[in-house]
Amino acid sequence: MASATASPDQQSSLRRVVTASMAGTVVEWYEFFLYATAATLVFNVVMFPPSDDPYTPIIAALTTYAIGFVARPLGGIVFGHFGDKYGRKKLLQLAIILVGVATFLMGCLPTFDQVGYWAVGLLLFLRFAQGFAVGGEWGGAVLLVSEHSPDRSRGFWASFPQAAVPLGNLLATVVLLVLSNTLSPEAFLSWGWRVAFWLSVVIVAVGYYIRTRVTDAPIFTEAQKQAEESKHTRYGVVEVIKRYPRGVLTAMGLRFAENIMYYLVVTFSIVYLRTALQLDVAAILGYLVIAHIVHMVVIPLVGALADRVGRKPVYFAGTVLAAAWGFIAFPMFDTRDPIIIIAAICLGLMIHALMYAPQPAIMSEMFPTRMRYSGVSLGYQVTSIVAGSLAPIIATALLQQYGTWQPVAVYLAIAAAITLVAVVSMRETKGSSLHDLDRVDEERLAADRAAV
Repeated sequence: MASATASPDQQSSLRRVVTASMAGTVVEWYEFFLYATAATLVFNVVMFPPSDDPYTPIIAALTTYAIGFVARPLGGIVFGHFGDKYGRKKLLQLAIILVGVATFLMGCLPTFDQVGYWAVGLLLFLRFAQGFAVGGEWGGAVLLVSEHSPDRSRGFWASFPQAAVPLGNLLATVVLLVLSNTLSPEAFLSWGWRVAFWLSVVIVAVGYYIRTRVTDAPIFTEAQKQAEESKHTRYGVVEVIKRYPRGVLTAMGLRFAENIMYYLVVTFSIVYLRTALQLDVAAILGYLVIAHIVHMVVIPLVGALADRVGRKPVYFAGTVLAAAWGFIAFPMFDTRDPIIIIAAICLGLMIHALMYAPQPAIMSEMFPTRMRYSGVSLGYQVTSIVAGSLAPIIATALLQQYGTWQPVAVYLAIAAAITLVAVVSMRETKGSSLHDLDRVDEERLAADRAAV
């Protein structure tokens, strides 16, 4: 049983698990966000027909970006089902290989000028495969840590896989920044961008190796053993929805504004600064490098705060501040002052961390072990279809239609209001025991079997 605090040996083992989880997550999100940045800087130019309107090819490129989000829930369902049955580690190793192959092949794609719309079709196929793998990655990565963590510090330890996301984004941004600074614009658009995708092979090999060095948590192996002895244990998305509909809906609501805000800050900000304000690409990428570092550092601090004061107060603060960010940040962008722009982006990611950091602990504490992978993946990934996937597209379309940032800020504020409902209705789970959750689930199952 997980203890309230970890012994030195347990902490050493936990650090290895955290490292393994983060290593793979860095790989997955390096590749996922490499696509996000390339969609606004490269793919809109080389993979789609030219247009007199600069926003039209950007919207087209962001639409292919959204395909990855459509694939993520499917990946979450499939990986969640088999991850609950066979283990988190095995599925995480499969996910890292799949996303690595898809990303490498993206670097080999022909351009629109070479093969026409075949380029778009191949890009969509690989983007779907990439999204499918990432959809299965998140749930396994956070559960590998959550299920090893002590009850009183689960928020802190489980936030580290979240911190790996900005680290992966940081690596993608740095690679593109170096390439765009060292190559001419013509060379970068011709072949330089491909190097960033090919480099994923090295990162995948490192991440895969590190993940071979850990094992699933004792609480999972116990649940797996019980499942093998029982003929009544069920897995998968149908069982989760049937048994824990409130947990699934709450997770979706919590995810909504957080997901929208993140992609407004890290993806749409590139569109706004580059297209509306005509700022230099290298400068914009430099701003994002600083912001990703800040985000990475802040996330574990917020995770620790959620262990001290509770999950609900931290998430509540993040949601309220998210509603205000757009009205503060875009006037800061409009100053064109580098320091003020950096401050606006950093502020956005710090607010985002208040929602993002506690999520693994919150969602892990909603579902029993036998269906936890399916539950957290479903709640986390399905929302991305209508949240993060559409956010840059909707924001760009609003900017194109109205020529001003105010509708974008209103859009984020409405999303925050929806998430606030989920925050208010969620249960506080600080310090709760995953073993107690499993015990309650077993009692409910026994009661149902006795009633039949």
